[in-house]
Amino acid sequence: MPETTWWKRGIVYQIYPRSFQDSNGDGIGDLNGIRQRLDYLAWLGADAIWISPIYPSPMADFGYDVADYCGIDPIFGTLEDFDRLIEEAHARGLKLILDFVPNHTSDQHPWFQESRSSRTNPKRDWYIWRDAKLDGSPPNNWISNFGGSAWEWDEATAQYYYHAFLKEQPDLNWRNAEVRRAMYDALRFWLDRGVDGFRVDVIWHLIKDAEFRDNPPNPAFQASQAEINRFIQVYSADQPEVHEVVGEMRGVLEEYRERVLIGEIYLPLERLVTYYGKDLSGAHLPFNFQLIQTAWNAQKIAALINEYEAALPEGGWPNWVLGNHDQPRIGARIGPQQARVAAMLLLTLRGTPTMYYGDEIGIGKVEIPPEAAQDPWERNEPGLGLGRDPERTPMHWDGSAQGGFTSGKPWLPLDPHFRSRHAEGLRNDTGSILTLYRRLIELRRQHPALSVGAYAQVKTEGDILAYERQHGSERLLVALNLGHEPQTLPLPAGASGRLMLSTLPDRNEEPIGAQVVLRADEGIIIALGV
Repeated sequence: MPETTWWKRGIVYQIYPRSFQDSNGDGIGDLNGIRQRLDYLAWLGADAIWISPIYPSPMADFGYDVADYCGIDPIFGTLEDFDRLIEEAHARGLKLILDFVPNHTSDQHPWFQESRSSRTNPKRDWYIWRDAKLDGSPPNNWISNFGGSAWEWDEATAQYYYHAFLKEQPDLNWRNAEVRRAMYDALRFWLDRGVDGFRVDVIWHLIKDAEFRDNPPNPAFQASQAEINRFIQVYSADQPEVHEVVGEMRGVLEEYRERVLIGEIYLPLERLVTYYGKDLSGAHLPFNFQLIQTAWNAQKIAALINEYEAALPEGGWPNWVLGNHDQPRIGARIGPQQARVAAMLLLTLRGTPTMYYGDEIGIGKVEIPPEAAQDPWERNEPGLGLGRDPERTPMHWDGSAQGGFTSGKPWLPLDPHFRSRHAEGLRNDTGSILTLYRRLIELRRQHPALSVGAYAQVKTEGDILAYERQHGSERLLVALNLGHEPQTLPLPAGASGRLMLSTLPDRNEEPIGAQVVLRADEGIIIALGV
């Protein structure tokens, strides 16, 4: 793929649709709400929007339990609303990426209703059914990602079915060729409507061990961890045959022009990069969540970047993520000052960055009272802090009631600080984190060194993370102080330059000599040799 390919140069902005903008007062965001905010997204500088699931669903897991792959849930609108959204997004130069959830359906999906109706139904093998052990217990020790056994007994047909997540989310049998054809047809349904790509949910789960062997115990498991960590998922996920499926999905997208396949994959780097596929025939962008999982430490992050760059297959394009709908917000993890430094990191590393809605206005940790909790994971394993509601709270658009998100009662509480942390106010504040995000995005667009240039680490000590981005004769130095004390960084031998941007608003463009002092919690970009 050439450097000009949109998903290489562009910035992806994830929208959790329930929480972005409500247009009808029911307290839940919708497609028309997203459409109303397209001008904001274009102003910010996003190149593509990724929308979490909007398909018809009983909402047991808020849309990740799909009851129809070729429709829109009435909560979010209609197919006509979707068509209008994609038309208006494209008119503004915005691409649209849909979430695709192929590992499992809702238990209300017509396919599963047929499958569970009898052992002889033609769709029985579309899902994973197994006999009980002789003592009546589940077929093996596999654990649901949301806690408890991953096997649910079906009294009517006297077998267990497998669900990697909720019991309301039975797993499809991707070893069945008819399942594959049906799912690829669903992809084509949306591609024909103009969708620019897909983020594929839990793509590494699609194929399970053919013999359904027990997973081995995890010797490092602790009682404070989620139950899924009790065993190592050797046989329930990341099977060798999954790469054939990913390659077939990629083949469907190759029938269309410049579409992108993104895979959600929580795996170590050496296994993650295998999802690029042989000769790059797999996912264009296997999601790299290492910045979410690594301690906020300069030396550890520098080592991570080097390890990732070294592990990429030849021609593989990197990508970076700071947060999403399943992980605590970056502001909640590292605080508001370092969140500004994190923004510079995300938008200056080599590869495609994915932003998460609300990070650009500095939403941090939002406390959710127990009586307001919505996430089924929190309800299944209470007290472990696993609930994902805090990162799914509504966007703050202005200082009016409910932050301009809705005229009704929001489905989740807003950040109580929303009146001082909303897009309208921050947009007009030259020192705000929103202004910083926009300036970083502008720089990235103006300077090929930041969007498609090479990466080279600068050796440092202490709390400074530094690297060069290079393209042609242009050399840009990015220096990030991940600590809370001032740090001095010598410039590369014989180099001098000019400060282009600081994460702190009171530092303007200035010449830089043989060294530069970074204040506490500051990141800077320096143009070298000018």
